[in-house]
Amino acid sequence: MPANAPLLSIEGLSVRYRGYSGEVTAVNQVSLRLDTGEIVAVIGESGAGKSAIAQAIPGLLPANAEISGKILFQGVDLLDLNHAQLSALRGREIAMIFQDPSSSLDPVFCVGKQLDESIALSEPHLNVRQRKSRAVALLSQVGIAQPEKRLKNFPHQFSGGQIQRIMIAMALAGRPKILIADEPTTALDVTTQQEILDLLFSLNQQFGMALLLITHDMGVVADIAQRVIVMRQGKVVENSTAKTLFHTPEHAYTRQLLAAIPSTHGALTAIKESFEPLLQVDDVHISYSSGFGKKHKIVNGVSFSVGKGEFLGLLGESGSGKTTLGRSLLGVIKPDSGNLTLAGEPIYHPRLPRSKSIKSRIGAIFQNPLSSLNPRMTLGQSIAEPLQTHRGMNDSQILQRVKSLIDQVGLPAEWHQKYPYELSGGQCQRIAIARAIALNPQLLIADEPTSALDVSIQESILALLRNLQKEYQFACLFISHDLAVVRSLCQSALVLKNGAVVEQGRVFELFSRPASDYTRSLIDSIPAADPVYQEQKRRARAPWLFAENTAVTTH
Repeated sequence: MPANAPLLSIEGLSVRYRGYSGEVTAVNQVSLRLDTGEIVAVIGESGAGKSAIAQAIPGLLPANAEISGKILFQGVDLLDLNHAQLSALRGREIAMIFQDPSSSLDPVFCVGKQLDESIALSEPHLNVRQRKSRAVALLSQVGIAQPEKRLKNFPHQFSGGQIQRIMIAMALAGRPKILIADEPTTALDVTTQQEILDLLFSLNQQFGMALLLITHDMGVVADIAQRVIVMRQGKVVENSTAKTLFHTPEHAYTRQLLAAIPSTHGALTAIKESFEPLLQVDDVHISYSSGFGKKHKIVNGVSFSVGKGEFLGLLGESGSGKTTLGRSLLGVIKPDSGNLTLAGEPIYHPRLPRSKSIKSRIGAIFQNPLSSLNPRMTLGQSIAEPLQTHRGMNDSQILQRVKSLIDQVGLPAEWHQKYPYELSGGQCQRIAIARAIALNPQLLIADEPTSALDVSIQESILALLRNLQKEYQFACLFISHDLAVVRSLCQSALVLKNGAVVEQGRVFELFSRPASDYTRSLIDSIPAADPVYQEQKRRARAPWLFAENTAVTTH
């Protein structure tokens, strides 16, 4: 391979998927390069073809995919390799980590056994003792404390950020030249995201490992990427350095993506000074039993209120108790103690199940719309379910209401006959919102409803929620780890840490004058859409990453 040749060169790559309804082109004549030690981000909305490229490189596309073009790794076309040759390449030369690390680990086996398997495949000459020593070193390298002890733990005993670190350790087992990271921080809170990005940057600097980052988060791109490739509808629309792209974007679509980023600075729109009380949460405690009579506190004495028509943001790191609190309001988890009332009516009765009235007055939207919609039911049937349960309407009235709801969320009314798999992630979330407001609820629980969506789709979903709130006048408890989204949408916010409230108040006060160090650290962890500023922050936070002998500079 010539000295100036790229480590990875993709030339005229096209990926098509065959299905019952015909052929869909996911990637259309894409060309890109990745040099040794370089960090390249590929961004774009859902369906742009980002993940298809990531899967095509190590040969992980599904059986119904047709691929053409060239994928040259160190001068060898990977598309010419057979299955055995590709298998030998994966892990050793090219490794990959995914968005949901917990689904990549086997819950039945301890982490040590799974790491041992990765090491044995990459370095078959090592004996058992040497492999264990290597596993301990890998866990230590990715920042897992007490690595020898943690080898005996199972996946459920680790947090989301720790599991992602373990997946990175497994990827490093073969000492790869390229690490492909497909949405590696999407499911993580801002502080954990910052830690993972610092880790990836550190590994890049230490070992000269190239990083191909697939993401929809422009803040993440600004934080770590040297070069950025923007994709839309399967094609590359812009390819430039990070500094150039963020300061002088050329393509209209890139400018649209940048304009859609929620701000963490600047003025906020005026809000009502007070709201008529609707939801009241008083001294709520929730715990779970882990066996042997031992209880773990998840929510510890939380109190707050949400007014009619108010958006309240519920913030905090993973494991802070946000989702557990939301589930208790939905009747999934009953609190150990405390009071929850909706418009003065208790949500829980000491001896009776939740009333039908309470159930119909609380709607819910979840993070993954596909998992909340039944794949065997049409969109219309999914939306109609709550109407059939709680309203005395005939079939004709239900169909009319379903079509009206689909229209209100910005989709064609005739889509009531479609199935979830026919829609994009953003379109599915619109259907989930239509279902949630079908009974005209007083309170909407929105649990990370935009975290899996790209920035432009996220903006449209937030605008939809604002417009629907004006029409239906519902209150919303908006659970999120994205502080910028909460700032742009909510009037008030509540910050949880380890199940307890550390701060609550008006959003403009919380962001401009945070009272707690924890809130301040959350705000400081938000990546800004400015590569220069992000580099300055990292230099101040971790100056050892920028020693003179490091392989590459950041942007």
